[in-house]
Amino acid sequence: ENSPDEHREETGVLLGFLEEAEYWQLQSPQFPSKVGGRPAWLSQSDLPSPSELACEKCQLPTAFLLQVYAPIVGQDRSFHRTIFLFCCKTPACYSHNDSRCFKDSKKTFCPKERAVYRSQLPRRNDFYPYDPPEEEEPTGGASEAFVLGSGVKLCRVCGCPGTKTCSRCHSANYCSRHHQTADWKAGHKERCSSGALSGEPNPVHGFLFPEFELVTEPEELPVRDAEELSKPLEESQQSSPYSHLPGEGLESPDLKDLETMAMHETEDQKLFQKFKQRTAHEPHQVLRYCRKGSPLWVSAEHRPQEKDIPNCSCGARRVFEFQVMPQLLNHLKVDTLQESIDWGVLAVYTCTETCEQGNSYTAEFIWKQDFAADPRNTED
Repeated sequence: ENSPDEHREETGVLLGFLEEAEYWQLQSPQFPSKVGGRPAWLSQSDLPSPSELACEKCQLPTAFLLQVYAPIVGQDRSFHRTIFLFCCKTPACYSHNDSRCFKDSKKTFCPKERAVYRSQLPRRNDFYPYDPPEEEEPTGGASEAFVLGSGVKLCRVCGCPGTKTCSRCHSANYCSRHHQTADWKAGHKERCSSGALSGEPNPVHGFLFPEFELVTEPEELPVRDAEELSKPLEESQQSSPYSHLPGEGLESPDLKDLETMAMHETEDQKLFQKFKQRTAHEPHQVLRYCRKGSPLWVSAEHRPQEKDIPNCSCGARRVFEFQVMPQLLNHLKVDTLQESIDWGVLAVYTCTETCEQGNSYTAEFIWKQDFAADPRNTED
């Protein structure tokens, strides 16, 4: 361990950690960064539609995973700015290095095919006061409304736009037939005609992730570690694991393949070791924020090239903004006996120009990288 008086250096990265918070602190008027629960929508109009928020693989509604409040200092149109991330809850949709469970596919870069959305507002806007919000619980207590001030109706299960209405009570709204059925089984059947909906403003269906506040603090590393970790990753070792073999033996295709595999494994090991070393100082971090920085990858496999990151719909290129860490999975209660949702790194890329598109939610880009597959478990 490092001695308490060892000089430490900030890296320019903000680390995200989970904390418990009061319910009212995680609502839209407080401009929260948070994980789980229902989304605290920033703009109250032109929300993503249910079809835009459905998993590309199973077509079921995705769940709100997290949001990061990230205003751009000195830019009025982004005085308030939040990035929202949604993901599928079906474990079978999480195949290796496949982003479609996050509404993204390597085969299509259609802006409507993503579950990362950016919303931003100027300081003077139609939804929030000009001055900062009071840091105290509003009078009357905290309760969740399923109709926004703009009139947009929200699904009682997931908090996303509810375009379907219960034909019996005409009061409950849903994003899909799937969630309407879930709410019916969870008790809406009994309350539907009794007018008791107001008595349960926050129904529980088991669909949402556990809710936490996401707080950030600067990453600090001991100076010697900061210098070591800032060095670029070496391409490979100077000597191969097979360098002791006779020269002509390397002409054999089988040995060449073995050497290539060994080199790749070595690079994987280096990257993963660098990942572990960097995160060991703060093992509970669930997010790393560094706009225009670089992700901390867990593998040499499936790292995007510049051509793999599509431009924003406005035409501007996208830059890395933050990554979601695998440590977050420990808090989401997603493990099952058979399988679980999973990822190594979720890297989010956003418009470098923070383009202004009215009050709408602008689709951004996510890249899912998993831990390197064990070659012993790989089938031909």
